[in-house]
Amino acid sequence: MDIKNLFIAGGVVMWPLLLSSVVAVGLIIERVRFWIKISNRQHRVVREVLSLYRQNNVVSTIDTLRKNVDLPISRIFLTALELEEPNPEEFRLALESEAQAEIPLLKRFNTVFDTIITLAPLLGLLGTVLGLIGSFASLDIGNVGGSQTSNVTGGISEALVSTATGLVVAIFTLLFSNTFRGLYQRQIALIQEYGGELELLYRRRYERGEKTYAPTR
Repeated sequence: MDIKNLFIAGGVVMWPLLLSSVVAVGLIIERVRFWIKISNRQHRVVREVLSLYRQNNVVSTIDTLRKNVDLPISRIFLTALELEEPNPEEFRLALESEAQAEIPLLKRFNTVFDTIITLAPLLGLLGTVLGLIGSFASLDIGNVGGSQTSNVTGGISEALVSTATGLVVAIFTLLFSNTFRGLYQRQIALIQEYGGELELLYRRRYERGEKTYAPTR
């Protein structure tokens, strides 16, 4: 049985399942591109920024961050470094507040993924119920013939196809959703690590009385 016949056999619930799968695939592609961008560039940018800051090159540090402002860690660092003469406590609060502001971007679409993971099996179950209802509705115990047998098997086929489709959509989405959650948790840990390194460097500069900010543009 080809895809078209399977879709038809699954009944009416195949349409919302198809919509759910299209939405899931689209959002998964967006998240994959987002995390690839971070994985490919973040470590290099952070190492370069911290190295420049250790060399007391504040202007180049901020220039590098501005060139990579599409990265969450760059925006977090910029928020703190562009403050004019903050004390260490203000610097830390700036890092933490901007990190909190970046969390929705890192967790983007998690609610949609959770909805699809929950909804798809329920739609499959609904298809099962509708298919069985159709099977029993077409069954006449006193007159069992070829046409009735075909109707019964068609209803059972609808039940099985819709259930399987709902499970496939849910499992597929769940695998990627859990992967993205793991990447999010790792990213939060890295933000805390990198932010702690920058805060330590800033405190040392502040205690030595060195200039800790660059003029804004």
